[in-house]
Amino acid sequence: MSNYRKANYRTKDGQRLTAQQYKNRRKFEIILHLSLLVACIVAVICLAVTLIHKSIHNANTQEVVETATDSATAELTIVDTIVEDVVIEKDNPYLKTSEDSASFFSGYEVTIDDNTKLITSDNVQSSYGVLVDLDSGKVIAQKDGNVRINPASMTKILTLLVAAEHIENLDDTFTMTQEIGNYIFSKDCSAVGLKVGDVQTIRDLMYGTILPSGADAAMCLAEYVSGSQEEFVKLMNEKLDELGISSTAHFTNCIGIYDKDHYCTLLDMAMILKAAEENELCHEVLNARTYTTSPTSEHPEGITISNWFLRRIEDKDTHGDVVGAKTGFVNESGCCGASYQISNDGSHYICVTADAWSTWRCIYDHVDIYDTYTS
Repeated sequence: MSNYRKANYRTKDGQRLTAQQYKNRRKFEIILHLSLLVACIVAVICLAVTLIHKSIHNANTQEVVETATDSATAELTIVDTIVEDVVIEKDNPYLKTSEDSASFFSGYEVTIDDNTKLITSDNVQSSYGVLVDLDSGKVIAQKDGNVRINPASMTKILTLLVAAEHIENLDDTFTMTQEIGNYIFSKDCSAVGLKVGDVQTIRDLMYGTILPSGADAAMCLAEYVSGSQEEFVKLMNEKLDELGISSTAHFTNCIGIYDKDHYCTLLDMAMILKAAEENELCHEVLNARTYTTSPTSEHPEGITISNWFLRRIEDKDTHGDVVGAKTGFVNESGCCGASYQISNDGSHYICVTADAWSTWRCIYDHVDIYDTYTS
């Protein structure tokens, strides 16, 4: 201890420090020790702050990562749910509406009222007749338009419409069967002329149902759509119900064979034709003058068929153009006809008649009704 003090409290040459020198050295030592202490404290504080900051940063980073992960998971879950809920439906091209229908009145309810003119002309020899304005929904003229009749082959307008609403491919084919041939032969029905084994497209069958009023084509359509005429007729009556006319109309077959339970009024048939003219495909078929089918066993170049009502009325003065029609005949209802006309002023009409004594008489009755009541 003595040597230490000597080393520290003597000058380099071994002389004792004066009182003033001693005080100066002690003051220097105190300042040095305090400086070292302060430096240590500052270093400890800086280290503590650094550790705390790092800890907080790590915690925040973890929270951000977890939040981002949760958000990503949530987004993936939402996307997955959307994909599961999406249902892609194919549009049926045969349900498209015709251009003419844009001006038609809505619905299928028409009534005869005090403003309806009575068809009294001796030139109209059909026992029953009705003329409907499709733009206003008004019955313009009538003669027993509410009387129940057998629609005969006018039935095939509904056959065409129901088939159009249930097919998926006009180019699909159907083969004429012996059962269908036997049925239409036994009922003495009009026909396209298909033989057993003849393969026709659905398009062929639709035109064949209307233009020559082919019962063979109509039966093929019914079996193609539903497997049997009976099942197809169920669809026909469902359509009558959809149109709101099932209380006065009921069908038992798809070709118009007479049956006491197969009936409708002329107004009902007008609404059936309206519904068909609203369908683009049906409108096209009902408007066709001629058509050639696919090849058959007896006709390698196909069978050329015609809508004779349209071809015979086109040169008559009806104050417009008759652009759709279907005729019919059974003994109980005589010659019948339903036609669609666009008048010279752009108005749209449907005329239906029944119980004429010939096809030509039916045509002339339509000409007279259009000539008298349209412009």
